[in-house]
Amino acid sequence: MMYDIRQAIEHNYRILKERVAKAAERVGRAPTDIVIVAATKTVPAEKIKIALELGIRIIGENRVQEALQKKPLVGGGEWHMIGHLQRNKVKKALQLFDCIQSVDSLRLAEEINKRATSSVRVFVEVNTSGEPTKYGVSPDEAIDFVCKVAELPNLKVEGLMTIGPLHGDPRPAFRMLRQIGDKLNTLNMDNVHIKYLSMGMSDDFEIAIEEGSNMIRIGRALFGPRTT
Repeated sequence: MMYDIRQAIEHNYRILKERVAKAAERVGRAPTDIVIVAATKTVPAEKIKIALELGIRIIGENRVQEALQKKPLVGGGEWHMIGHLQRNKVKKALQLFDCIQSVDSLRLAEEINKRATSSVRVFVEVNTSGEPTKYGVSPDEAIDFVCKVAELPNLKVEGLMTIGPLHGDPRPAFRMLRQIGDKLNTLNMDNVHIKYLSMGMSDDFEIAIEEGSNMIRIGRALFGPRTT
């Protein structure tokens, strides 16, 4: 059974890498510039370990509680928080994650800064689709928001993150995030260097890559459909 699971993940990963390479090459980019984050919401530790053995380096978890249960069983990888983080979970999150990709409010940023015992790598989440059900700062406020976060001494802003729209063309949303990142990098702020644009998931990662993403968060296209 575990052999079958491994074969399936190996197959999915091979196809995924081929699709990433083709998307990158279409816009004159190197496939090696694209980082694949394994989005592991509801994915059991056994499957995550297989992904790491195949070459995945970063594990993206949506929930603190899941990471708390799975991280000791997985025993490796770089862990990123990619889901909404409640302020009352910040202390535990800082013990579990190497990077928090979902900073979406100043109160959360201030709580991370307060609880941090060393420099914390963060991404700012931007709601580029404008959908009310999604978290993230509005695109119009993103520059000012990052400027405020930059004043918090324990936070190091390394990227921006967004989720494409549920329906319709995701291209404008992804393009918007790239433009915000470009603008931020011209400001030369301390504690801010937008190295990563984390955008693109199983349904839209190729478009995201074409629009400048260099970090994609992949669950279903790597692990198969969720079973729970």
